[in-house]
Amino acid sequence: MSTALLFSGQGSQYVGMGKDIADEYESAKGLFGRANEILGYDLTKIMFEGSDDVLRQTRFTQPALFLHEAVVLEATRVRKSMSAVAGHSLGEYSALYAAGVMSFDDALLLVQLRATLMYEAGNRVPGTMAAIIGLEDDAVRGICAELNNINGNVIVPANFNSPSQVVISGSADYVRQALPLFKERGAKLVKELQVSGAFHSPLLEEAQSGLAEKIHSTTFHDATVPVYVNVTGLAVTSAEELKDAAVRQLTSPVLWTSTMENMWSAGIQNFCEIGPGKVLQGLVKRTLSNAIIDGIDTAADIRRANQTGESA
Repeated sequence: MSTALLFSGQGSQYVGMGKDIADEYESAKGLFGRANEILGYDLTKIMFEGSDDVLRQTRFTQPALFLHEAVVLEATRVRKSMSAVAGHSLGEYSALYAAGVMSFDDALLLVQLRATLMYEAGNRVPGTMAAIIGLEDDAVRGICAELNNINGNVIVPANFNSPSQVVISGSADYVRQALPLFKERGAKLVKELQVSGAFHSPLLEEAQSGLAEKIHSTTFHDATVPVYVNVTGLAVTSAEELKDAAVRQLTSPVLWTSTMENMWSAGIQNFCEIGPGKVLQGLVKRTLSNAIIDGIDTAADIRRANQTGESA
C-alpha cells in the first residue's frame, strides 16, 4: 500500500521533544550534536529543557521541529516505505530533506534563516493568525477579499487545513477586529493563534526576498519521491520547481486540504505523521475518512515501527 510521510509544522512543538530519542539512539544523539555545531548555539537544550516561552519563539521553533523530524528519519527505516512526502509550512523543509532534495546541513541552515527572517518580520510589522472553523473555504476567501487592503491593512487566507477549517493571517489589530464578522457570517468558532507574525501573507514579502537569495544559492536535487508542495497541493520532483515553490510558500497559503485530496486521488491511502504531536493526523481524519493514519514522535513510536516493520 502506498504510504505518504507527513511532516509537522509550527505549533506542534513541546518542551522535551526528542530527548527520549537522543537517550536511546546513538545515531540520533550524533545528529543533535551536529545541529548544535552548525547553528552555533545549543538548540537541543532549548528542545529538551525549555522554557516553553523560548521554544515557542519562531527563530527556535522551526529549527527545533526540523531537527526532531530529521532525527526520527535517522532512527527509523521509514524512508524505505514512502511513496510521497508533504510537510505543513515549515514541515515542507523536512519533506524536502526526506526526499533527498537537500543535505541535512543545507536544510537546517535554510530553516534557521527562514525562522530568523520570519521572527524579525513579526517584530517589524505586528501580525497575527486566527483559525476559522465551520465556514466553507470560499466563504472565508470572500470575507478576506472584502476586507483586504483597506487602508493598507492585510487579511488573507493562510492555511486551508481541512474542510471548513481555514486559518487567516494579516495585520494584528485588523485581524482581531475582523473576527466577529466571521462569526456573524456563520463560523462555529474563531480563535486567534499564538504566533509571532502574519505567516503566509504579504506581510512576509521582505523576509521572502532574503530567503529567496539563499534558496537559489543552495544545492537542490530532484526528489526521489514526489513532494506535494504547499503552494499548489500538487506533486513535484524537479529541483528547480521545488526551489520556486519554497520561495513562494512564505507569502502563499498552505493548500493542505488539496494536498491530502490529491494524494488520495493518486492512490495513497496510508499516511504517517513524522514529528511532534498529532495535528496532521487529525487533519487527515477530517479530510479523508477512510485513510489509514499513524505517527512517529517518540522513542516508543520508533521502537514499535522498527519492530513491527510498519515503516520498514
